[in-house]
Amino acid sequence: MIIKLLRNVFLRNWGLKLFSFIMALLLWLTLIPEEKMYTEKTITVPLELYNIPPHMELVEKIQPSLNVTIRASNRLIPQISAANVHAVLDLSRASVDQKQYPLNKNMVSIPAGAEIKEIYPRQVDIELERAREIVMPIEANIIGKLQEGLILKKVELVPTEILVRGPESKVLDTAKVRTTPVDISLLTQSTEVEADLILPDPDLELVGSDTKVLVKLLIQGEVTKEENTETEKKPEIKTKRKNQAPT
Repeated sequence: MIIKLLRNVFLRNWGLKLFSFIMALLLWLTLIPEEKMYTEKTITVPLELYNIPPHMELVEKIQPSLNVTIRASNRLIPQISAANVHAVLDLSRASVDQKQYPLNKNMVSIPAGAEIKEIYPRQVDIELERAREIVMPIEANIIGKLQEGLILKKVELVPTEILVRGPESKVLDTAKVRTTPVDISLLTQSTEVEADLILPDPDLELVGSDTKVLVKLLIQGEVTKEENTETEKKPEIKTKRKNQAPT
């Protein structure tokens, strides 16, 4: 009896009841404001490293990233992006012996009204070393070939060396700083060229504001064999001293 009654309640005019339910659901979704409905999104943001101790350097200057899952209202969620989400790791208490640093939600700032549900990873690998500074010589990178009849007599650099800083394992005593390529194939006379500097390792940096070097190129005409022969054959002219007594 009860089963028959329930069957009549749910199955009688079931098409009309289904239509009414759908209409009620649509009406409910329409009337509820977007700020009352929530959704989640995951974005990837760079992990910014701050307050690296002045006597330390990163061994590899690769910026780690962090996946942040954020919950917010449907009205707010489209406005959230990597531009207004920031993850910051304070390294003021870092040491050369520590290789892994824990991460937590408090390191991430997000727009007001949003909530951080999850971050990944929960720790990041960062290697620091003691910093070292050294004066490195600068080497000119000359490419190309002068036109026939010309020779590159001399190359002079101003300055000839520069101060470099980096992790102690990357600062080598035998390393040199090179210039960007200086092409001499179209040159016909002595000239001066300003060139950028290329460090021997990407983890190194220049100390100071100088990032360029002046390359002075001394170009001369090539002396031919015939000219050399003529010079050698020129007779030596002897002159008598004015006060020399006759013999």
